[in-house]
Parts: sequence; structure tokens; C-alpha cells
Amino acid sequence: MKTTFGPRAKVIAPDRKITDLLDVLRQHMDMDVAVLGMWDHDLLVTQVIAGDGRKFGLAPGTTLRRCRELCHDIEAGSFPAMSADIAQDPRAEKSTVLTELRTRAYTVTPLLDPRNDAYGLLFCMARRPRPSLQERHGQFLRLAAAFLSDSLLDLRHMWEARSQVWSAISDLIDAGGPRIAYQPIVRLDTGVTTAVEALARFPTRCCGHSHNTEDWFLDAHLVGLSIELEMLAARRAIGALPALADGTGLAINASPSTLAALLDLICDLPGHERLIIEITEQENCLAKPEAMQALDHIHDLGILIAIDDTGTGYSGLEQLVKLRPDIIKLDHVLTHGINRDPARRALAAGLVQLAREIDGMVVAEGLETTAERDAVVDAGIFYGQGYLLGKPATNLPESVLR
Repeated sequence: MKTTFGPRAKVIAPDRKITDLLDVLRQHMDMDVAVLGMWDHDLLVTQVIAGDGRKFGLAPGTTLRRCRELCHDIEAGSFPAMSADIAQDPRAEKSTVLTELRTRAYTVTPLLDPRNDAYGLLFCMARRPRPSLQERHGQFLRLAAAFLSDSLLDLRHMWEARSQVWSAISDLIDAGGPRIAYQPIVRLDTGVTTAVEALARFPTRCCGHSHNTEDWFLDAHLVGLSIELEMLAARRAIGALPALADGTGLAINASPSTLAALLDLICDLPGHERLIIEITEQENCLAKPEAMQALDHIHDLGILIAIDDTGTGYSGLEQLVKLRPDIIKLDHVLTHGINRDPARRALAAGLVQLAREIDGMVVAEGLETTAERDAVVDAGIFYGQGYLLGKPATNLPESVLR
């Protein structure tokens, strides 16, 4: 006989607003968990969970069999839509679904979208009896279901869109991940390449839409695959380390969420002291204690820390002062046209002074003209990166090879 649990569906990050609404519902009903599920043929796919779903063996992407039968029985009146104690309720006690979910009390109602089509089920469950459960709680659940109705078409479309993104990124991961291109970081007064930055290169389109590198990583974060994708790119990039001449650094990018996993990868890596970890600025590193702890360990290994895209995102002065990075990378948005803009030059000079105070240095990104190069040198910046100095290429520059 088939079990209640079916094959696992794609796991998509739940919508925060709906999760919050379900959490309010769960607390109002005095239940352990509230769940929104969507029909996928005869399976019910768990989409959004509020509370600890592990108590019931549930997680986003869990599929349940026999729920269609349960729904039909509820609509026909042959199965109760709620029970304060299944053990004392002969009709509810016969449910294989509820038994395998280890449920003692529950309320459930069908979900209909604005077109009045069946969408799925909304239900709350508890591991212990709930003697206070009354008909008004069932009415409240149905009120919540009606309130959610207008959101269900959007939720279905969002789910389908995210499923497509999940599939595209999963396929890319299975195919080995993004390609890696290497761009030189140059000492401006000598022209010597002191390091190369490993840059992930992705297909130009995802799910029919134009995508750049940042879009791929943002989408991966949206569907819960960002760490896996970043780590795959890091592994491919680090593969170039043995080919680099002694004294040449290798810069790899990592978001704060990935730092702990990256630390495990590099801590025993031969030559790890030549790595430079560039913290990308989509997230606030200071708000992630585990990231700050990982950064401390990375520093202890003798690895340099760089703050990427300074001047955008979360790279404010507080973060620069508290992180005290070895390298501050001036974003291309600020270096572009710096020779014609006194405000950009003043900001660059200020960052140089800050770097001196924290024993760091500044690298100017996005240099495209000799005038821009000369302007950043005048501001006290002696390292640069950009098309003027070398374009990203899949092969390492000959000048940095052993």
C-alpha cells in the first residue's frame, strides 16, 4: 500500500508575506503548524509552512498522497473538517494521512482561487489534543482561506516562475556550474599583475529572459540555491591556484551567507594564503554572526579580505570600519569618469585615507581610460582593474603562470 508521503517536489523559498499570515493563523488557532498546499494532479505539494513542520515530517516541497480523497470526503460531509482530538473522534481516527502525520488535532479547508478553481488546502495541526477547538475556529480558517484567495493566482504564477528558475539553475549546477574568466589586478605604477580575480560567467538568458551574472546569483538566492551555486563557482576558480606563480594572488567572490561553507573548503587548501576573499555587497555582513565568525577564521589563516563594489549596496563606512578589510575595491560606478568629476575624486581620496587608518589598500575597478587611471593614481590609489589593464579571459595571463 502506498504511503502518505509522495516524491519530493522542487523546493522553492516560501513567500514571506504568506508565511507571516499563516503564522498569525497558527497562533490564533493555538496549533503547532499551519500549512498551505497546492494540488499537483493527485498530490498535495506543501508550499508554505508556519511553525515547526519537522514535527509532522513536513517541509516546503513535501508531497502528500490521499489528500484529494480527504478533500472530497470533507466536501461530502463524511469526514470532519476539524477535530479537537482525533483519538476521540471515530471518523477522523480512520484517516491514514492524519495518522502518518502524527496529528492529534486539526482544522482544514479547501482553497479556491479567484476563478473558483480548486487550488489546494489550508490546514492547521497540533501534536496534542486541543480541547478549546470550536466551530468558530473553523470559521476563522475559512475566513483566512477567503482572504488568501486573491493571492493564490499570484502565488501560483510566482511558484511556476520560481520553479522554472530553480530548474534552470539546477540544470546549470548539474552541468558543472558557470564558466570562470580571470581578470588581472595590476600595480599601476609598474604595470605588474599582482593578482587575478576569478569571475563567474553565465549564459546570457535564463527562462527566456536576459540575465547577467548578478541576476543569476540573485535568482539562486531567491530559490534557495545561492550557496550551492557560489560554492561550485569557487571550486572551479580555486582550481587555477596551483598554476599561478608564487606571489600572485587569486581573488574569489563570496556572499556573507557562503563564507562558512567557503571556510571549510579552503582551510586545508595548499597555497590558501594567496587567496583573496571578496565579500559581495548584496547582504549586510554585520547582520550575520556566523559570517563574522567565519571572517575571523579566514583572517587567522592569513587570507586577505576585500570588500567588493564599495560605494554601492551595504558598503557603508560602519561596515568598512568594523570589518577592517585588507582591500577596499572602489566600484566602477565611481571610477567611471573620475577624471572629470571632483566629487568622485574626493570620495576616492577619502577611501584612501580610511584604508591607511585600517592598514588596508584601495583597488580601483572598471578603469577604461588612461585619464581615469591617472586620476586614481593622483588620488593615492596604486592598484587597478579594468579593460584598460586587461579584459577577463578564460585562460590565465601568461605573465602570472609558473
